Amino acid sequence: MTQPEPAMSANTVEAADDAQRRAVARAELDRLWSRGARFLGVDYAILGGAMSWVSERNLVSAISNAGGFGVIACGAMNPAQLEAEIAATQALTTKPFGVNLITMHPQLDELVQVCLRAKVGHIVLAGGIPPGAAIRAAKDGGAQVIAFSPALVLAKRLIRMGVDALVIEGAEAGGHVGPVSLTVLAQEILPHISDVPVFVAGGIARGDAIVGFLEQGASGAQLGTRFAASSESIAHERFKAAFIRASARDAMTTVQLDPRFPVIPVRGLVNEGTQRFLDHQAETLRRFQAGEFNKEEAQLEIEHFWAGALRRAVVDGDVETGSVMAGQSVGMVRSVQPVAEIIADLIDQAVTSLMRRSSGREH
Repeated sequence: MTQPEPAMSANTVEAADDAQRRAVARAELDRLWSRGARFLGVDYAILGGAMSWVSERNLVSAISNAGGFGVIACGAMNPAQLEAEIAATQALTTKPFGVNLITMHPQLDELVQVCLRAKVGHIVLAGGIPPGAAIRAAKDGGAQVIAFSPALVLAKRLIRMGVDALVIEGAEAGGHVGPVSLTVLAQEILPHISDVPVFVAGGIARGDAIVGFLEQGASGAQLGTRFAASSESIAHERFKAAFIRASARDAMTTVQLDPRFPVIPVRGLVNEGTQRFLDHQAETLRRFQAGEFNKEEAQLEIEHFWAGALRRAVVDGDVETGSVMAGQSVGMVRSVQPVAEIIADLIDQAVTSLMRRSSGREH
């Protein structure tokens, strides 16, 4: 005689229901960022922000190998250096990654050709409005072009110029920033741009935050600060430790003392170097007013203060006088984690957020 099947326990049923809801939420996340993931050719539409001295072969390949999209920061590299860095990255990953080029680089055209010869599929043009010739050269060579837009009017102009995707980066980001927060930029730009994928950046450290922007129309997100403090980041241990100690309020933009001498806003952790920069500006202004400097000389004197300061912080570990560039999301960096773990956390947070929303709708 056949024995009856034992009844499933309440815990078993609940676990099965939870697994089903999680699977549905994961499918919804995949749907929300499907356009960005397809565009990048990756599993997860998560880009690594390009950070000078940090976004090199080790971090870039780790992000790509974990299913995201790593981006090499070319910065001040010459063509030969960039060629070597791309080759070294390709030796560590077979997954897609991009290269970030600064539009003001004097060898921009040559750098674009280096990327094309190496079959880099995505070129990110940053630091200003990209020249039309560079966009055309990249596209004619088979690469997709990504550009940054701090305003809706520029976003539309860049699309007319032929860029294939946009990044909108808020003032919460680390490094060189604009004046507008990501929450405002998202409201200004996302409802009006559907021609190309738009990725959000600035102050993002959690997956539930990414979900919110995806639901507004973003195609994915770019993170820098979380990855800068990862295990695979070559940044000095003191640099990473400074991130772990810091709160969001410690990541401030540089202060300008006199409007006659503009200071490009750079967000980083306040330290002894920050105070020295204020003192340096004040002393330079005094010397200008005393006739020791003309206006151009005074401006250069102010701008040169931070020369080499980022390298000192990242490579040498000088977090007292170096430039410890960090976004306001630094307050959510709790430990040094492997890149794969960071991405897994982001996905888990995003899925959990979608599960909660689904439960709310059901009730």
